[in-house]
Amino acid sequence: MAVSPEEIGLCGCWQVLAVERTSYDLGQPAASPTVEVGYYASSVTVDERDAAQMAAAIRGHWSAIENGTHYRRDVTLGEDACRVADRNAAAVLASLRNLANALYELEGDAGRTTVDTLRSWCQQQTFSTAWRLLRR
Repeated sequence: MAVSPEEIGLCGCWQVLAVERTSYDLGQPAASPTVEVGYYASSVTVDERDAAQMAAAIRGHWSAIENGTHYRRDVTLGEDACRVADRNAAAVLASLRNLANALYELEGDAGRTTVDTLRSWCQQQTFSTAWRLLRR
């Protein structure tokens, strides 16, 4: 069913896309697959990108998240291994991980660090150096 973005309250958008994903639990081969639908709003017109190009853009977006931010947060900073049960504490820790990741990226982009991994960079930080970065 086609609807306009205005009809669903997303003024300024040119496309609303629904992407169906089927997931298989590789640890449970006999389990039924899980199907979910993700919705995307875009300011790109249909004339600018067709469905295949939009699908490629969505895959690229999620690939960057999985291979970039999520990898750093999970593998480098051990987010998935963290067993903090309190929801507020978990949110604070996630914010601190995002802050460390962002500061590392900013320092690298500005050429102020030669360290090539987030883990190495974090190990070099002290309160004083981190505070100096936050005050810039």
